[in-house]
Amino acid sequence: MRSLQRQRKIYLDGFAGRKPSTPVSYAGLEERARQVLPPEAFAYLAGGAGSETTIDANRRALDQVKIHPRMLGGVQEVSMQLPWRAHTLPAPFMLAPIGVLEIAHRDGDLAEARACAALNVPMIISSQASHPMEAIAKQLGSTPRLFQLYYSKSKELSQSFIRRAEAIECSAIVVTLDTTLLGWRLRDLSLGYNPFIMGKGIAQYYSDPVFNALPDPVLTDSTKPPLSFDLIRNLISLNNRIPGGLIHNFSTGKAMKAARKFTAIFSNPGINWEDIKLIREWTSLPIYLKGILRPDDARKAVAVGVDGIIVSNHGGRQIDGSVSSVEALHGILAAVKDKLDVWLDSGIRSGSDVYKCIAMGATGVLIGRPYAMALACNGQQGVIDCLTNIMSELELHMALSGCHTINDINQDLISHPWKTI
Repeated sequence: MRSLQRQRKIYLDGFAGRKPSTPVSYAGLEERARQVLPPEAFAYLAGGAGSETTIDANRRALDQVKIHPRMLGGVQEVSMQLPWRAHTLPAPFMLAPIGVLEIAHRDGDLAEARACAALNVPMIISSQASHPMEAIAKQLGSTPRLFQLYYSKSKELSQSFIRRAEAIECSAIVVTLDTTLLGWRLRDLSLGYNPFIMGKGIAQYYSDPVFNALPDPVLTDSTKPPLSFDLIRNLISLNNRIPGGLIHNFSTGKAMKAARKFTAIFSNPGINWEDIKLIREWTSLPIYLKGILRPDDARKAVAVGVDGIIVSNHGGRQIDGSVSSVEALHGILAAVKDKLDVWLDSGIRSGSDVYKCIAMGATGVLIGRPYAMALACNGQQGVIDCLTNIMSELELHMALSGCHTINDINQDLISHPWKTI
């Protein structure tokens, strides 16, 4: 088993006096990221909405799921493979879309894509990526990719994003439902930090011809920041970041216009089920809805003809006091069982967490913060190490509980407060 090889290498390296260059535990990843990142960047990656009770709830819920391992299963080989669409995934997880990864590492999404290609793990390309989706796709090679769509105020722009996603051979469109407005994020507010205003995480937009053709928003006194040395420094950084060059961008105001235009059209709290039907008409690609937490919403998703849902509270970043994703999963599966794919996002930190969610009935899970923290710690290799460690733990859990394949992981191997017998 690869997990045994992984353990053996780490222990032999330790015998030679070399500890892992990428922390093995999530707590270690987060602490190392805290040390190497600027305070604003770490706060953005680690923080959640309000007092962050939803982040805590995600973890508490997973901790309440208990594994009851079956002995004497005679397991000498394990297959973690998951058939999904036209692909066979090496393990039952994908990488969640995380925006503004340039604040974690200079290569951002490109390093993530290269790590995914090394392991053939699917990547959900973020609408808020730091590089255009076409550049990310080149790094992915033949590795499966999906595209996360934030449905903006411009239908034409959303259509353009979908056309581009089709052109780079995405396997599905993931429509994020729970971020029509940014949540009340105390860490970011306390530092006065919004990376999008600085032109970070908007590469999909300024690389899009429809976005560039949209009219510039009207600048009012209420949208003008106060003059300061920090403002000047940030303006220089913004104008260097947007294609066109510092001098051209300053003289034309291109960079500031792009940032203002993005903030003007990104939020679309008016999105409704009719818009999902419209998106369904725009593309033949499978559509997944990310952010479902209620059985009735899951049933509506079935009714409008989408192909899957992702049970998610956005990692606790949107609503303080929200139900945990794992707690919501049980009722949603009961409502839509076998009618569409049901993936789970939010709070996953380890192979043990992956095992528990598969046992509950999820098709697979999304990995988020662990790989972002690993990216900050050790770049592309950090992401590879993080995902390899999660796979290794999952493989060991399967072997130690009598599971030869993913299909052997089932509800008979777990108990939890929401299970009815």
